[in-house]
Amino acid sequence: MNTSSTTLNAPAAVPLRNDASVIGLVGLAHMISHFSQLLLAPLFPWLKEEFSVNYAELGFLMTIFFVVSCAVQALSGFVVDRFGPRPILFAGLSLLGVAAFGYSISTSYWMLAGFAAVAGVGNGVFHPVDYTLLNRKVSAPRLGHAYSVHGITGSLGWALAPAMVVTLTFAYSWRVALAAAGVLAFVVLAVLVLNRDKLTITMAAPGKGAAATDSSLGFLKIPAVWMCFSFFFWYAIVLSVVQAFAPEAARHLHNVPLALVAICLTVYMVCSAGGMVFGGFLASDPARCERIVAIGFGAAAVVAVLLAAGRYPAWVVPVLFGVMGFATGIAGPSRDLLVKRSTPENASGRVYGVVYAGLDIGQAVSPLIFGAMMDHGYYRGVLLGLALMQAVLIASAFNVRRVRRTVLATA
Repeated sequence: MNTSSTTLNAPAAVPLRNDASVIGLVGLAHMISHFSQLLLAPLFPWLKEEFSVNYAELGFLMTIFFVVSCAVQALSGFVVDRFGPRPILFAGLSLLGVAAFGYSISTSYWMLAGFAAVAGVGNGVFHPVDYTLLNRKVSAPRLGHAYSVHGITGSLGWALAPAMVVTLTFAYSWRVALAAAGVLAFVVLAVLVLNRDKLTITMAAPGKGAAATDSSLGFLKIPAVWMCFSFFFWYAIVLSVVQAFAPEAARHLHNVPLALVAICLTVYMVCSAGGMVFGGFLASDPARCERIVAIGFGAAAVVAVLLAAGRYPAWVVPVLFGVMGFATGIAGPSRDLLVKRSTPENASGRVYGVVYAGLDIGQAVSPLIFGAMMDHGYYRGVLLGLALMQAVLIASAFNVRRVRRTVLATA
């Protein structure tokens, strides 16, 4: 059984315009997925006052979102492989738009919780849909660039959400801000519907995949799938620490002014997007994807150790976050190739659904550990823990390759 690559429907000589259209449309949808993940968190100060709840209760809204998203992500892959990605993508975007409008008209905390669950359902479909479309529609020589754009648009979605909703909240109200987010989701949906012919895939008849995927659950027997799941679990912990705790930990260790703390995350995300552009070129050779992941996360781990161990002027800290973001971004496209090289033919949606469920689980677990460390003032430990998780990612990437090669040698 050859699981090292997936046969693509698109020929190698596909015109650039065709590939660019698919990459752009999928990236636009992915941006809305990430955008929707950060709609509520920037508005917590306003929601706390509006609904007379505490931060723990507001944080539970995000737990609802990611738990539901995790369950849906694992299951939606089966639906994608059965019915194709396009209708599932349209449904996911519709639910994100409905949820945003639902937030805007909520009159109680439990209404917010209900619409957080709706948003989780919508968010859960994107990775199985996106990677099925990219793997099946984009020609092999441009796949690294496709993954690069996919990661960049996700980062841009994270950056856009707080900038948009906070600005509109100050100008009007939090309800107007969330309604505007709903409008944006439906505008993107309209763009995709108008270009729906570019997102069409002819699904293979059941039972024509590799031997390991003769049944709908056969892919679960592939060890590399679970190694990829583990990799994305650790990656989610790294991402969660960077987004939620690392800038604040650095503030306490290096006396960084509050104004610079927010800039740390912005610089990280912008530089990460730049790294993904460069990483897209490096990922043109799939055989070296594990080494690129090791170099990227190894450099990021070194920066995390420097932040933990050194003493720096405040202005140096955002620079170090930028270096860490760029190094992590370089690894992004190769990270996605790890999964593709372990994905059997005709099981793309199912594999990506299970593997990327590790992201949601990691983001649910990470705050429990690193949040407690922050509460106890272990700021240096948070950054050293971040470095440790990045080192675990490197080992996990090479475990994926080891398991994949073991399967090939015994097939």
